[in-house]
Amino acid sequence: MFNKIEIDRNNLTIMGVQFSDLKTLESTANALGSNMFEGFEPSPKGIEIIRDYVMGKISLVEFVELAKQKAYV
Repeated sequence: MFNKIEIDRNNLTIMGVQFSDLKTLESTANALGSNMFEGFEPSPKGIEIIRDYVMGKISLVEFVELAKQKAYV
């Protein structure tokens, strides 16, 4: 079971994290949902990291390194 998170499609935010467009918000929300089924508990910082990966601002190598460092907490 997982906790509900706040997704505001009108203001383009997930847990208060701003997105530039609906497509990126939805892609990030889908990634979050998949990870939540595996036990991930999202935080605003974690959402920022996933958003930045989805947008191509960080590479997969950087994404994995941030996960190893638990930078999402």
